[in-house]
Amino acid sequence: MHNTGRLMDADAIHRYEALLHDLQSTLRSEIENSSDATAPVELDGTMGRISRGDAMQVQQMALEMKRRRQERLERVRTALQRIDEGTYGLCGRCERPISSARLDAFPDVVMCVRCASGPGR
Repeated sequence: MHNTGRLMDADAIHRYEALLHDLQSTLRSEIENSSDATAPVELDGTMGRISRGDAMQVQQMALEMKRRRQERLERVRTALQRIDEGTYGLCGRCERPISSARLDAFPDVVMCVRCASGPGR
């Protein structure tokens, strides 16, 4: 693989770095605030079977959201690392530039649309 793209300018890098830091703060806050919803469902005599089932379903959804936030937080961390390494904005597979529209929507993205759309593309 070789780098066929140009590196983005310093202003763009600083803008994406700020976006990533904001996203990192938001995700950390959301993970911390989700602890009540992910706590084990307490069984007591006042809760019926259906209510307990609903509570457990809500808990499972909250756990899944927390897992997704933790995964995204890891992608943000690696995106910030790529900024430090000078490889941010380049596809992790083909090493071509990732479109600014894609980075604007998902600043933690690793691959260009072409590579992300399927294996071996």
